[in-house]
Amino acid sequence: MEEIREYRIETEQAGERIDRFLAARSPDLSRSWIQRLIREQKVTVDGETVKPNYKLKTGDCIKLIVPPPEEPIVKPEKIPLDILFEDQDIIVVNKPQGMVVHPAAGNFSGTLVNALLYHCKDLSGINGVLRPGIVHRIDKDTSGVLVVAKNDSAHLELAAQIKAHRVKRVYIALVHGDLAEPAGTIDAPIGRDLKDRKRMAVVFKGARRAVTHYKILERFGDFTLIEAQLETGRTHQIRVHMAYLGHPVAGDPKYGPRKPAFGLKGQALHAKLLGIFHPRTKHYMEFEAPLPKYFQELLTRLRSA
Repeated sequence: MEEIREYRIETEQAGERIDRFLAARSPDLSRSWIQRLIREQKVTVDGETVKPNYKLKTGDCIKLIVPPPEEPIVKPEKIPLDILFEDQDIIVVNKPQGMVVHPAAGNFSGTLVNALLYHCKDLSGINGVLRPGIVHRIDKDTSGVLVVAKNDSAHLELAAQIKAHRVKRVYIALVHGDLAEPAGTIDAPIGRDLKDRKRMAVVFKGARRAVTHYKILERFGDFTLIEAQLETGRTHQIRVHMAYLGHPVAGDPKYGPRKPAFGLKGQALHAKLLGIFHPRTKHYMEFEAPLPKYFQELLTRLRSA
């Protein structure tokens, strides 16, 4: 059942954008969701529809119609989950290599979301029916730590932390070649590849800033084991940045050599550690996922060579 919320604008609120005003007073709704409701004419001022950038005036009467939550169309599936932590607000999982995070064209079953819906009926609805609870993503063939929001307030808090660069994300990667420097920072913007829109690339016009810090953990001659920490979280960021340096991630089917090293089924990239401030208690927490078996066996092979 839809919910109707009404507001009257006082003098001190005049001049504020309507989308910002409503977002500040609706902790259960994201600003992007409110903008969508405005565009769908679910918001009126004195009975008239407005645009998201409408500037409020003293005495304005706002009516906001919040539609009922959409019913999930994604089916729960009994898929094993490696749960690192769970409480009333969040679930932290160790995602295996090869699992897609959420349904999309061509992948409507077997995803992490399918597994989560079977395990836990209530997830944040902010990202819609195909991505319930999903605050951030890791690629299909990247393994490791992922946090999922069980409710909208947890989702908004975690999303704000990511936007403010307060979330610690550390990865382990095996890359081609022998890096010259023991540590470094890659500060290079990432956007769509101008020649192939399915790929990302370092692009210096119309792209978003991307920063990756890395350090060498172990050298193997033709390969190097590194730890990479994200300052930003662009699509395929570590994979694109390492390829930009001339040291693509081993096994990367999109940015690496055509023939995958060691017959790998995907990039040798693992989200090792995630640090967040708990959305309810505000206490800092770190979660760590051990290297998957294939990665451990690969390192054993390299060390014995």
